[in-house]
This record gives sequence, C-alpha cells and structure tokens, in this order.
Amino acid sequence: MSEQRAPFISLGNHLKYVREQARQSLAEVSGAVEIDETSLARIEAGEERPSEDILLLLISHFNVQDTEALQLWELADYGGDVPEQIRPEIDIPTNGKPVVLLALDMRTQYSDGVDINVNTAGLTLNFTQAGVQAPSPVARVGMSLEQAEAVIRAMHHALIQARYLKNPKQLPPPNKADTQ
Repeated sequence: MSEQRAPFISLGNHLKYVREQARQSLAEVSGAVEIDETSLARIEAGEERPSEDILLLLISHFNVQDTEALQLWELADYGGDVPEQIRPEIDIPTNGKPVVLLALDMRTQYSDGVDINVNTAGLTLNFTQAGVQAPSPVARVGMSLEQAEAVIRAMHHALIQARYLKNPKQLPPPNKADTQ
C-alpha cells in the first residue's frame, strides 16, 4: 500500500501492535471507545487518522503511558500542544532547593578568539567569534588547573599527530592468494 493511500501507516501499525499486545479484538476495542469497527480497522491500516478525542480514548483504554503516548500523538501529526492528560510528569526531587535544567547543544561551535581567566580555583575559557561590531560569545568552558594541564597535553599530542602523521599506518592490502 502506498504512502499516499496510507499516510498514517506508522500510527496505525503502532495502535494495532498495542491492541494485539492487550489481546483484544477490533470489536472489543471499537466497542470500548465507541467507534465503528470499520473505522478502527481503517485507522490501524493507516488509511485514516483518528480524531484527537478518539486517539486520547485509545491511549486511555490501553493505559499507554509517557513516552509511548507522546509517540502516538506525534505520529498522528496534529500539530499544536500535547494534551495535558498525556504529558509526562517530570518528578525531580528538589529537596526544597530551586532546580535549573539546561539543554545541551552538542553541535560544534567554531571560534577565532579566546579569552582566558585564571584564579586559584581553575580557569575559564571564553571562546568568541569575530563580529561586525564586537566579538560574539560562542562558548564558555571552566575547569580545574589540573584538568587544564591534561587538556594542554592532549591538544599537544593531537597537534603533533595532525602535523607529522600525514599518512597514518594502515593494514596491508589482502593477499590475492588468501581471497581465492
């Protein structure tokens, strides 16, 4: 079946899998969520997207939790906000203290400048990129003095390898006698 005829095939397959894991028939589930059995079959075939209310009823009926419920919602591609009843609750023990969550961005940031601040606790590297009016901050990294020394050694080793090992050692080509 083509993607055009079954645009919600991933959602349908997932819902069918959930129903089969619950060992329930189409008739049982369609009766529980009060939709026509044919409509449920078309939803599971990916030919039809359930209304938001029907999907929430299916999620509730099968007691689908957290990540899987969010995955089903995303597969339905409704757009907009995720309903509160399927939003996972994040329970972080705070011990009465405020908590700050930071998202990590693992993309490589390039810089053409660095400002280094050192004190007895360690050092901070403030990487910048030249801008039209002034350098823009790119990243800020802090570390102990001991860690800074280890970073210097590792960078020195990497620079020597890059400079002098233009043709790194490789395995010899296979022997023709061995391949026959």
